[in-house]
Amino acid sequence: MPLDTELGKKMLQLITSRYDDRHWRKQIEKTLSLPQTGVTDPVQQQIFVYLKHGLKAYKSRRADPDSWIIGGYATKEVINRAKFQPQLVGASLKQEDVAFLGSDPGADVTEAWWEEMLVQWFDVPEEEKPAEEENSQPENSDSSSAIKSKA
Repeated sequence: MPLDTELGKKMLQLITSRYDDRHWRKQIEKTLSLPQTGVTDPVQQQIFVYLKHGLKAYKSRRADPDSWIIGGYATKEVINRAKFQPQLVGASLKQEDVAFLGSDPGADVTEAWWEEMLVQWFDVPEEEKPAEEENSQPENSDSSSAIKSKA
């Protein structure tokens, strides 16, 4: 199940507040490399895509893996543009939607939290079979065994 609103907010806060911390740069780069379908909230998804496009470095060849501009003035500029001009991120976004960018998500956001967030990003809930299908399957197997015994 993709990230809910609260986890998505913490993930965006992590990207926009800890980019200068060397310890978090690899995690931020890996997070930016993830598909946007992992974020369920449409506003947060627009912000994530904006950051993804704004922080992507120039690539000389198509086959090269993505590289990111994390840390320094360029990163700060992309984040400030999103924070103070939300219409650049999405036409329907307001100042309140991007107000949390740049603020630290808190002490509970650690490497263990980040790994759990990755698991949740790709976690797909198992679909339960309806009870009717489960009941009908044994009946079919009984009738097929009865047919075999007649033959």
